[in-house]
Order: sequence, then C-alpha cells, then structure tokens
Amino acid sequence: MVNPLTNPLSKLYRAAVTTLLVQQTKFKEDLIGLKTDLCRSILLLQPQPTGKVALLFHGFTAAPYQFGPLAQRLYQAGYSVLVPLMPGHGRSGDFNAANPTPLPTDPTIYKEFALDWLKKAQSVDSIAKITVGGLSGGASLAAWLAIERVTETDRALLYAAYFGNSRFVLDLIVNKSSSYRTWLSEPNPAYPGYNGFQTQALKAFLTIGEEALARSKNEPTPPMFLLSTGSDIAVNNNDHKSFFDNIVKKQPLSWYYCFDRTLNIPHPMLIKAEGNQWQEVLNVMSLAYVQSQMSWDNMEEIAYRMTDGKTYPQVIQELGLANQASPELPAMITMMDKRSIVEARNPSRSQD
Repeated sequence: MVNPLTNPLSKLYRAAVTTLLVQQTKFKEDLIGLKTDLCRSILLLQPQPTGKVALLFHGFTAAPYQFGPLAQRLYQAGYSVLVPLMPGHGRSGDFNAANPTPLPTDPTIYKEFALDWLKKAQSVDSIAKITVGGLSGGASLAAWLAIERVTETDRALLYAAYFGNSRFVLDLIVNKSSSYRTWLSEPNPAYPGYNGFQTQALKAFLTIGEEALARSKNEPTPPMFLLSTGSDIAVNNNDHKSFFDNIVKKQPLSWYYCFDRTLNIPHPMLIKAEGNQWQEVLNVMSLAYVQSQMSWDNMEEIAYRMTDGKTYPQVIQELGLANQASPELPAMITMMDKRSIVEARNPSRSQD
C-alpha cells in the first residue's frame, strides 16, 4: 500500500490542491469586495499532511477574524486550519433597512456551504478525520455538520452555540413591524462585523441549531466540547446543557464547561477585542480537549481526587491516564468547579 506521507506523487498532488484552494478562495473574495482583510478566510495549511485538520465557522454577522488567535494555536499544534468566510458575510457597503446586509435567509445555503468546505478540508489532508467547530451560529452549523457527517468528523468545538433564543434575541426579532434589526450593542469598530441583519437571516441559523439539538437526542455524534458563558445574553445556555446530556451518553469523550458569570465573558467569547480577557485560557482549554482522550467522568474523577490534597501528576498516575492527557490538561482541570463535584458526590457536605 502506498504511503501518502512519503509518496512523491501524493506530495505533488497535495501541493497542487492546497495552492489551488488558496488561490481560488482569494480570487472569489477579491470579486465580492470585502470590508477589510480581516474578513478574509483563514487558511493555515501544514507543509505536509499531519492527520489533523480543523474546520471552523465564525459567528453570525462576523467574519473569520474571530478565530485568528485559536487558529494560530491549532496550527502550532500541528493542525491545518480552515476558517472560511460564511456566505453573505464580510462585504463592504452602506447597509440599512433600505439596503439590508446580504445574509442568506435559507438555511440550506449554509448547509451546502459547510458540506463543500468539509470536502475541501478533506482534500487538504486525505488521511485526516476533521475537527469541526464554530462560534454562535457557526457552532450550530458545526454541530449540524458533525451529526450529518458523523463518520467523517473526529470532534467538534462548539462555542456559545445558537440552539435556541434567549430573551435578548427574542426582544430583537419579536417586533414584526420591521424585518431589519440592529444589534443593541454594536460590534467593536476595529473589527468588521455587520451591525444589522434581516430577522429571517438570523432565523436561518436558529433552524439549523434547533435541528442539531433535536437530532442529538437519537442520532450518533462524534465527541464534542461545548463551552458557554454565564454572562451570555444572546443564547440559551440551558440548551447547551441539554445538548451535552444528549450526546455524552453516546460519546463519553464529550465535555461541557460554562465560564462563571463573574468573569464577564460575553457571547462572542473567542478574542480579547470582542470582550474576552480570558482568551488565552479558552485557547488552552480547547487544545486540552483536542489533544486528550479523556472522558468527562475521567475529568471529574481527577478534579475530585485533587480536592484531597493530591497533585495533578499523582492523580494522573494513579488513574493510569498519563498517555491520554494533553500537556494543556492541568489548565482545564484548574478551571473546573471542584466544589460542585464534591457536593454532587457527597450531598451531605452541601448542607454544611
């Protein structure tokens, strides 16, 4: 059997494929007229196949810049990383109710886009299963893609996934007198997001998210890491917990974490420029997940044993998990709510 990592013809073919992907993506984005280069798709491609590819979808009305720091960290960890510009996003123009942003209102457009980029990710590294991920509406799309193509995806990273409306979002779209809405809090002017949208454009992502949540109950999924923030006013965090409860029974390597409200991490949780001063912590937690083979039960057992005064290295050795743990895992364990774990296992303590 020919080894694609060493075969000269395979190397030449991959070089041609990756060069063409970069050139075609740039050409298409030059034609549509972007607000700034921050809207361009991010394509960080390893010089040789590594068996690791991440396909990430940015948030609704935003652009690939949201994944810039995490994309760099994943690339440094050996991943080829693709963050494509979503349909209708990132365009230059004076958009308002009379000239609305060109965002799709048909969820099928986003689904076909995701499937197309999955094929492109596979062409970058034919030996890899793909890690998919996304923020907000992009996370809903990533969750849908992971379920739709469960045998072709390895894991999913879902940040503040939009599976259902919060009170804040309902307040934005409930007014039927206008089909065009503006965010109550405008995007950071240093970053080129849209400040307005058609309500039907937002509902396209809601449709995708609701489908993913419903399918998670009974259909197979890859392992997934869901991250929420207690300060989020844009999505319903209860939906995240429900999604996690649905999938962890089938995929015990799935994780769920919600940043405490006191950290004041907003819905667009990926970068400092959009309000997350804990950006690097989030990046490390993401790396800890994709680099580990650790169930959530394992994680809680590690955290629980550390409450008895044992160190992380001691517990990892006791449980025989050293070969399954990422070098970044201690940071993730540090962030876990150990008191809640202890109280869940010892209900009498919660009454003290």
